Amino acid sequence: MRLFLLPISTRRNLIYCQRINQQLSSKQTYLDAITTRASTQWVKWEKYEKGWQKKVTDYGNLLFQRIPFEEWGLKSIPPITARRKVEELGETEPINVVFPSSIVAQSDVLDRLRRIGTERQAFHRQRMIWSIAFMPISMPFALIPVIPNIPFFYLVFRAWSHWRALSGSKHVEFLLEKNLIRASSSAVLDICYAIGETDAFITKSRNDLKALGTPSDDSKSANVDIAEEMLLSKSDGKLISDITEIPQLEAEIERAVHQVEHSMSANLKMQQEQQESDLVTRGQKHQK
Repeated sequence: MRLFLLPISTRRNLIYCQRINQQLSSKQTYLDAITTRASTQWVKWEKYEKGWQKKVTDYGNLLFQRIPFEEWGLKSIPPITARRKVEELGETEPINVVFPSSIVAQSDVLDRLRRIGTERQAFHRQRMIWSIAFMPISMPFALIPVIPNIPFFYLVFRAWSHWRALSGSKHVEFLLEKNLIRASSSAVLDICYAIGETDAFITKSRNDLKALGTPSDDSKSANVDIAEEMLLSKSDGKLISDITEIPQLEAEIERAVHQVEHSMSANLKMQQEQQESDLVTRGQKHQK
């Protein structure tokens, strides 16, 4: 397998695993078979023009977009098992983590991977337990005729999703502990990021953020935290997926960019509201 470390902004990174040897193995695990069958059924439901199947997939896709992109990235990494540990310890070549050297210093790659592999473990473990705990409560919905027990299946999916993300993070942690990862800079990714960092793109990104309501007073804007900058746009997802020949990366990058942009916009708006509130408070105190 090969790992990709893709900075979305100056503060947040996407990790993605390309399972190179997956096509060479004709034997599927039981869990992989279930996952494949569920994905096939979901795609079939999406093609319905109407009916409860169509509504389920419409609402379901909206929920999927709300799942953090970090979770999707960790889920792309295969779960760590005893057999996989033995196989990876016996490999003569380390696992490459591909990154853009124009954005990330090589000395910083392993630290970023370590944060990705450890910072969300407690969160995924807790949410997995919660999802399992609420499954019995959703059982009465099975009494509704015709329609499947959607709440139950959603909890099953979330429990599985958190387990996969937790397993992926533990896999990253194992590789780092055993020094089985090698940082490999990519000139191709450097080109992709260079295209994304044109003056027009940077200007547009800043203008979009300022459009939410830039303070007219210089003293206001001086206090706004603008340290975080976007490094990729949604259109870069297709560019990177085409150049790397990994179609799945397009959706992963688009999702990550959307979530980071939304988070940055919300944070900026909250900071500006806080500044306005502080100004009003100071004005009232001055009047007294």
